[in-house]
Amino acid sequence: MKRRALILCGGWEGHEPQLVAGRFKGFLETENFEVSVEQTVSVLKDKARLFELDLFIPIWTMYDVVEDSFFEPLVEAVASGLGIAGCHGGMCDAFRNNVIWQFVTGANWIAHPGNDGTRYRIDIKSKSSPITDGIGDFDVVSEQYYLHVDPSNEVLATTRFPVAKGYYSANGEFDMPQVWTRKWGHGRVFYNALGHHNDVFDNPPVWELMKRGMVWAAEGKRIAVENGLSASDFL
Repeated sequence: MKRRALILCGGWEGHEPQLVAGRFKGFLETENFEVSVEQTVSVLKDKARLFELDLFIPIWTMYDVVEDSFFEPLVEAVASGLGIAGCHGGMCDAFRNNVIWQFVTGANWIAHPGNDGTRYRIDIKSKSSPITDGIGDFDVVSEQYYLHVDPSNEVLATTRFPVAKGYYSANGEFDMPQVWTRKWGHGRVFYNALGHHNDVFDNPPVWELMKRGMVWAAEGKRIAVENGLSASDFL
């Protein structure tokens, strides 16, 4: 039986949402997913459809939704087992004015000192996770994401700041989470801060982390269904 995935594709064109959505869709179809791509955020209000999904992938940078209540169907669906997996601004800069979105996804984008073209290191922190198993530290040339991050995230990879100059560098060196997992009720959440452009995923470890993260996030739905779990377990 095929699993179901929904990709929300749109927002700021600088992040190449169409190309990234096409890449993700192609991979998920090889993993026996039935994938639909939507280009309007109104799909997030369709509670019945969300509850039918195994995986939701937001690829939509910068969109203002005023009411946090807009996300209530998604919040409940994820708590019931729906997985979320996303990357870069398409997930953690999707709805920057909505705290419930930040609560679910585990962070909010703040800045990218040095902008695109910055060379920096990704340090793998978890050696036991199936998402990072066998993947070593690697370099990236892209935007180095500075995020405000939830302390309950399970951090899988970090990057060392500062690389580019800026007022923030007066705070000295520190490690910023770049890849993590977390739970929202019975739902699994995966985030990868890499992916400013589609070609960033041509870097093998970047793409491998993303592929594994998507599959991992979707698995939570199967576990919830097989064990009769629901969002009400947390209320």
